Amino acid sequence: MNLSAAQVDRAVGALLGSAIGDALGAGYEFDRVRLAPGEQADMIGGGLADFAPGEWTDDTSMAIPIARVAATGADLRTDEALDAIAAGFAEWYAGHPKDVGIQTSQVLALAGRRATAASMTAAASSVHDRTGRSGGNGSLMRTAPVALAHLDDPVALVEAAKRVSALTHTDPHAGEACALWCLAIRHTVLEGRFPGKGEFRWIASQVSDAPMFWIERLHEAVDGPPSRFNPNGYVIHALQAAWSSIWHTIVPSGERQPCEHFADSLDTAIRIGNDTDTVAAIAGALLGARWGGSAIPSRWRTQLHGWPGLREADLVRFATASVRGGSWVSSPRVSYDHCPGHDALVAHPLDDGVLIGGASGVDALPDSVTAVVSLCRMGTEQVPVGLHHETFRLIDSDRADNPNLEFVIDDAARAVKRLRDEGHVVLLHCVAAQSRTPTVAARYGVLLGASVDDALKQVVAVLPTMGPKAALVDGLRQLGAD
Repeated sequence: MNLSAAQVDRAVGALLGSAIGDALGAGYEFDRVRLAPGEQADMIGGGLADFAPGEWTDDTSMAIPIARVAATGADLRTDEALDAIAAGFAEWYAGHPKDVGIQTSQVLALAGRRATAASMTAAASSVHDRTGRSGGNGSLMRTAPVALAHLDDPVALVEAAKRVSALTHTDPHAGEACALWCLAIRHTVLEGRFPGKGEFRWIASQVSDAPMFWIERLHEAVDGPPSRFNPNGYVIHALQAAWSSIWHTIVPSGERQPCEHFADSLDTAIRIGNDTDTVAAIAGALLGARWGGSAIPSRWRTQLHGWPGLREADLVRFATASVRGGSWVSSPRVSYDHCPGHDALVAHPLDDGVLIGGASGVDALPDSVTAVVSLCRMGTEQVPVGLHHETFRLIDSDRADNPNLEFVIDDAARAVKRLRDEGHVVLLHCVAAQSRTPTVAARYGVLLGASVDDALKQVVAVLPTMGPKAALVDGLRQLGAD
């Protein structure tokens, strides 16, 4: 499937957004910490299992095996793919995770370390028969990567979502909820907007022989308020809590960027209380599919980590590979030597603790540099080990490729300022220091107190080969003064 740059960003956002919601909600789970009026949710860590700030929980850890298989381009309906996912679940459980749901723990313990998809599904059925319950939210929380594996085929997507759900959750409502949410993610990635009433009617008809059941549940979520959906451990209530949080959160306007709806909605989800990490993970998947990975603040992305020793960049690779047919990989080094200006490296005119330049500046860093802010794709081993590294999705073209243009310019500049406030000496770079670097460098100058025109003038003086694309300069001017 040939996706646009913006669609790829939204696909990345689905997986990354789910993990962000999970890590964000972890510290507030089951009301161990409650948000005060006016207080914003943050990655505080703690929670039931004393998670580190930014550490994801079982919600994302169980999504990782699915994402790894999806990244190979596999059809998730096949026995081979499902066996690999089941093996990943078993591998995770054998490591004695900090946190695991009761239903899932019973299934994985019964299935054992060498589980196949067939034996794990049988174990799930056995637990269901014994307890009479398997409708928890534990399969819905991990379903985002299934959507990315089958963006091109809604029929295959429904079947895959139900089969992956059934590995641990036999209840038909769990499988239908996963299929419904996956189709909603698919629609949102492809169309760049949330499903409307008509689209949800079609989605419900694809996932269930009784579509009115789901249509009524979605209407209840819209009727709200979100606080109505507490407790939310049951899969239907978790889905309703997530959708209600998204629906009832106003999209910002005026001085704030529309894509800040991502963070605002997660705040709403967490304020519901109860199973906050799971509701935020479910909501985060659809929010990321709408607003893209580029809408996620860097202060959260850079903290994100979890089993099995992965970080933001790994999730980005999994998601990108999934929607590009499994052919996209990140090499240890991306060469930009053919680009004039790749080796530019000068001090920022308003702060000599910030160097600005091209990608090859990473190869000639003074020992004083302790942090790198990249505005272009870099290889997995390109930035020296030990340096703090933050990345931003800013494409040197037009607005269509940069749906959150102003937000990214500002977020990158504020990241530089945050790092400087922490005492870092920073390299800010793109490929050739001609468009992206000077745009963000000028915005950083504005944050230091300069006017837009003065900041641009001074950056031009030290980077004479610069020629920012009109869309980037327009975005810079739209931001105006700090």
